Amino acid sequence: MANTKEIQKRMKSIRDTMKITSAMYMISSAKLRSAKQKLEQTEPYFYTLQSAIARFLRHMPDTTNRYFDQREQIPDNEKKRGYIVITADKGLAGAYNHNVIKMAQELFSQGENNKLFVVGELGRQYFAKEGLEVDAEFKYTVQNPSLHRARVIADYVMDLYVNGELDEVYLVYTKMENSFSMNAEKQKLLPLAKEDFIHPAPADIYQEEIKVESSMEEILEHVVPNCVTGYIYGALVESFASEHNSRMMAMQTATDSAKAMISELSIEYNRVRQAAITQQITEVIGGAKAQKNKKKK
Repeated sequence: MANTKEIQKRMKSIRDTMKITSAMYMISSAKLRSAKQKLEQTEPYFYTLQSAIARFLRHMPDTTNRYFDQREQIPDNEKKRGYIVITADKGLAGAYNHNVIKMAQELFSQGENNKLFVVGELGRQYFAKEGLEVDAEFKYTVQNPSLHRARVIADYVMDLYVNGELDEVYLVYTKMENSFSMNAEKQKLLPLAKEDFIHPAPADIYQEEIKVESSMEEILEHVVPNCVTGYIYGALVESFASEHNSRMMAMQTATDSAKAMISELSIEYNRVRQAAITQQITEVIGGAKAQKNKKKK
């Protein structure tokens, strides 16, 4: 049985760890709120872009554009696919990194002409360890998602798509359904699908008329890149929020476990201390009796 000093030392160590987990919980909580605010501030702009594309395509459904080219002439097993995988820079976030990396591995193994683009240090280290070639890595993006960084990623992969080095581009990231549910998601980034934008309206509802001064091709050339940037930015912020939500849950679990351990150790400490006191009392009584018997003799 451990003595009281050893138990106190263990309790102090656990309390110190609990301070760290509590601090990490508070930091992640603040970053999560910040991420949600960023997303709420930019969502209206990108929803407007999507609505604009939908209006253009609804009035001119036969419009052709390179960003909507499905490249059906290329057999599916010969298509060159790129996967933008968004992971974290740090651990201690539960299953956050494991889930998205697992999905990325499964997708990457399904073809021979795949390219891997990694956002996040943990993902880069993992794929390097597994011997998988990372075609591009975007550093210092995960901890501070911004429109500028999303645009850098968008410009990079769109150039590869336009030049024919990629036929399809996918986002692999973590979507936060709610505070308790976060799932790894795959989203097709390029080519865009017209059916995702065109939704049939009821026949009795008046459809607006639009006048286009430039060509539809020219308009889409300007609007689509911003829309793709919005998709990437949304995925970066969603992943950032999911990471910190996962870390909050992990730190809360660690803090609760620490409290339970301290409670158990407190009981053990009191038991050991009580046993030591009882032992001391017994020794005092035994000594007193011995002295008394000695005097009688």
